[in-house]
Amino acid sequence: MLIIGENIHIIAPKVKVAVKERDAKVIQKLALRQVEHGADVVDLNIGPQKRRGVEVMEWIVDAVQEVTDVPLSLDTTNAAALEAGLKKVKRQAMINSTSADPERLEKVMPLAAKYNAKIIALTMGKSGIPTTADGRVEMALEVLIPKAMELGIPMSDLYLDPLVLTVNGTQEHGPETLNAVRFFKQLTDPPPMSVVGLSNISNSVPHENRSLINCTFVVMLMAAGLDSAIADPLDEKLHEFIRIVKERDTSTGLGNLLVTLYDKTAEMEDLEPSDVDMSDPAQAEVWKTVQILENKVIYAHAYLRM
Repeated sequence: MLIIGENIHIIAPKVKVAVKERDAKVIQKLALRQVEHGADVVDLNIGPQKRRGVEVMEWIVDAVQEVTDVPLSLDTTNAAALEAGLKKVKRQAMINSTSADPERLEKVMPLAAKYNAKIIALTMGKSGIPTTADGRVEMALEVLIPKAMELGIPMSDLYLDPLVLTVNGTQEHGPETLNAVRFFKQLTDPPPMSVVGLSNISNSVPHENRSLINCTFVVMLMAAGLDSAIADPLDEKLHEFIRIVKERDTSTGLGNLLVTLYDKTAEMEDLEPSDVDMSDPAQAEVWKTVQILENKVIYAHAYLRM
């Protein structure tokens, strides 16, 4: 599971100020903390930066590369800024992101081919995000994959993103996202890679519940075949849940439940009450979270207390 560290994002007040004031130390500290906590790639999200995109991207790439050689994900809608960053990177970069919108696709995906970069391709077009897994798969099959093949981008460098939406108000998308990830692996041989913005699943959820929702969902996504997640590498619970399912560590009740959840999701079967020791608070919380993610129980901020 490739972890793309999400914490250098222009919407974060600390990052916004650091970029404005060109305070490299703040950016470098954020990058190093993520790498020290297991980030395989560090995402540099500078926002649109319509006027100074090239300058900002060059500065932030240089700042991070002064302190770490971890691969970088370049995150902006400014194509000129993307290219400026791609010229600066020392290792194979990732572009975050293109979409099936023809205007965006024609500007960004050729940059991946030109600079041998990995690319995240969102399964959305001008009309937005398809509501079903089939709609997202169709967009990947008819638009994104053919364009990558036309440009000679290997499937190992194409990361399809089914677009995760929050459980708070759009929880019906959870099962569709899982199915889209599952179906992506059946599209070509070899198949494309897959990635999600994991934290989106818990957007606008109370802070104390976000990690549990993110971590439970990543177990289910991994069972569906997920290769990578844009996530918070500082979340120790995230690393622990991933470790448990990768090592199949059933030495604890929670571990046994997570491995069972993984196996049943992989087989497209439902987790059953008999799989859970409801007297264990940690297991009960995972059970309730799965019911939300599978759209079987309507989400409410107090769902864990119900």
